Amino acid sequence: MPPRYARAERESLADLLLALGPDAPTINEGWATRDLAAHLVLRERRPDAAGGILLAPLRAYAERVRRRIAARPYPELVAQVRRPPVWSPVSNPLTDELVNTVEFFIHHEDVRRAASGWQPRELPRGLQATLWKRAGPLARMTLRRFPADLYVQAPGYGEISVGRGGEPLRLVGAPAELTLFLSGRQRVARVQLDGPAASTRQLRDASLGM
Repeated sequence: MPPRYARAERESLADLLLALGPDAPTINEGWATRDLAAHLVLRERRPDAAGGILLAPLRAYAERVRRRIAARPYPELVAQVRRPPVWSPVSNPLTDELVNTVEFFIHHEDVRRAASGWQPRELPRGLQATLWKRAGPLARMTLRRFPADLYVQAPGYGEISVGRGGEPLRLVGAPAELTLFLSGRQRVARVQLDGPAASTRQLRDASLGM
């Protein structure tokens, strides 16, 4: 049986959410652990509102639904995060590994890296390879218009080039760290960024992710 990284990240996140309680910080601005749990429940159990995660016209409705979900008893919320419905378009047995590995890895780190003294985890090579497969398309989508020749490198996994051209810029890190950086979590991603100061500053401050 192939590794089930999505399930492992989900279980670890649920354990951490319970251990920390509903009011612990996350790196998502304005969200405590209760808010993050409600976001995940909405994403998997409310397809009528989940579109608001990506689509601006639905955002206000999605936020109202998320707030109602967040008002539920916290143990109930975490239990729903831990055990998604099999009918969900994003968490059924056919889609879970493809759709949720990156999602739950990122949100697990959203909670882990909000605590003082955090350190990167030692991840299985298979999970790093899976994250790299997702990081490439994410980089091409979010950085295709970045004004530089940007080389995204994961030593031992691969390299891609993106951007509109200009002075060269290198973004180097483990696939897990690149995934976090490219999803808009630049301030907590441990990467190396080499190039002109203005370009590196622009990339660190850019609005990345979906």
